[in-house]
Amino acid sequence: MSLFDRKTRGATKKVRNNTNYENPYINELVEHYKTRILREANLELLTNLSQVEMRIRIEQLVTQFMSEEKVIIPRHDKELMLTRIIDESVGYGPLEPLLQDDSITEIIINGPKEIFVEKKGQLQLTDITFRDDNHVRHVIDRIVAPIGRRIDESSPMVDARLPDGSRVNAVIPPISLNGPLISIRKFRNDPFTIQDLLQFQSLNKEMAQFLDAIVRAKLSVLISGGTGSGKTTLLNVLGSSIPEGERVITIEDSAELRLNKPNVIGLEARPANVEGKGEITIRHLVRNSLRMRPDRIIVGEVRGAEAFDMLQAMNTGHEGSLTTVHANSPFDALRRVEGMVVMAGMDLPTHIIREYILGAIDFIVQGERLTDGTRKLTSVSEVVRSDDGTMDIQEIFKFYRTGMTEDGKVAGYFAPTGKIPHCLSRLQSFGIALDDSIFEPLEVRGR
Repeated sequence: MSLFDRKTRGATKKVRNNTNYENPYINELVEHYKTRILREANLELLTNLSQVEMRIRIEQLVTQFMSEEKVIIPRHDKELMLTRIIDESVGYGPLEPLLQDDSITEIIINGPKEIFVEKKGQLQLTDITFRDDNHVRHVIDRIVAPIGRRIDESSPMVDARLPDGSRVNAVIPPISLNGPLISIRKFRNDPFTIQDLLQFQSLNKEMAQFLDAIVRAKLSVLISGGTGSGKTTLLNVLGSSIPEGERVITIEDSAELRLNKPNVIGLEARPANVEGKGEITIRHLVRNSLRMRPDRIIVGEVRGAEAFDMLQAMNTGHEGSLTTVHANSPFDALRRVEGMVVMAGMDLPTHIIREYILGAIDFIVQGERLTDGTRKLTSVSEVVRSDDGTMDIQEIFKFYRTGMTEDGKVAGYFAPTGKIPHCLSRLQSFGIALDDSIFEPLEVRGR
């Protein structure tokens, strides 16, 4: 990186958090020089430059234009103007400082004047604003255009992703009553590991050891939880326990998973085009993946009829598959999956559907975002056949909530329930030896 580039980036970084739209003269200059760039610059050459080179070239052009027009403004205002022109030309306008802040996990835009961010699990209102509704729409268009998505009155909702993998949902009027809305779930450059979850106290070491063991032993896991409970993060963490020699196919609405392993194939669903054609659903991808010789299938989330195809895959030699579902408890997760199979239009009696589920899903891991913003694995449960032959759930580990601390944090502890999982013999057959003491209740251990 050149000295000029370092100075440019340093100056830009300093003013980003002060970028606002209250100075009408600066607003006028920004629009004027953006128009001149579009009219006079070689756009084909400009768009082929790297991000860093493009920013440098835009700054050079604006400085040249200002010199030609004999425009003189204070240095701070010039830096502010350059930052806005660059961010709106090659970036995402006011969102740029938020996207570059690693401490922010989610960005929520409720119209042009109300932007919230999530830090450490808590939402905070920022002082960053957009100029107006059209400004927000411009940013939405910049997000969706490169990936072939569209948003307009006939299709007022869209799911997309940024180049770094961050997940974006946008909604515009007439569906939205508050103007254009954007929700961005930021993507982490370095995926979380099980050690990170231990450090965050999302689980304890016995639970981590057990989860790693059941994934390596090709037991199928359903991750359950509400919005923002960390389901995708946990899915990525558990996926890292899959042995190197296996072929893994990931299937998602918007690609988020990052398994740093060989022989991992990613498939992504596609919405219909402007003519209403060309849609590729999760169900299509699950069916097609069976022809691709997978050892395991990972579905980012099951929401509908694809649940039946997923269960069929798990029941026909694709053990050890992983997926997530929106549900508030392990029992609720099973009911949701059962309902999804019914949605598939399969005319099957309830007891047959439950047999499918019993044969396919071995464990349910429940995640939860607590009131203090922390995320915990509140339950690890085994799906078992009860004495009367019906499907049941046996909880192996649990988070016991005991109250609140003086600083507003949730107090509690992780502990085994005392139930011995039925899968221990399978773990042994895979060469995985677990000490039975990790399943003993704390009072038995003398704690």
